[in-house]
Amino acid sequence: MQIILMEKVVNLGGLGDVVKVKDGFARNFLIPQGKAKRATAEEPQGVRGAAAPISRRRPTSTLASAQERAAKLEGMKIDIAQKAGVDGRLLRLRHQRRHRRSAAASRASTVKKAEIRMPQGPLKHIGEFPITIQLHSDVLANITVHVVPEP
Repeated sequence: MQIILMEKVVNLGGLGDVVKVKDGFARNFLIPQGKAKRATAEEPQGVRGAAAPISRRRPTSTLASAQERAAKLEGMKIDIAQKAGVDGRLLRLRHQRRHRRSAAASRASTVKKAEIRMPQGPLKHIGEFPITIQLHSDVLANITVHVVPEP
């Protein structure tokens, strides 16, 4: 299915791009969330100038508020205490991954779980880890999580 993107989508395209995706992805995710609309046969001329009207419809207040939040979060360091073995590996507790993400989110003010990006995967041992928080499609904040052993 061909669709026109209404906003920037990671690993897919930017505002106003016409891309081909699987039908289920478009019907179940992109179109219901307002991230895309169907590209019809009569719209090829509208696609060329689609970026300007679409960008006017997007509220700039969300971008501005995301930039403010990113300025507050940038460079923040969060300490999390977890049970660990003698070799420094964190013990496998039930819901451990969710617990660490929610702890990081609660200490980093108003960060939602869906905004947290963990480039190195889940935290499995003691140490410092860089975590990226994606507040907007164009706004990223970098924080550091320091995992320490629980006494």
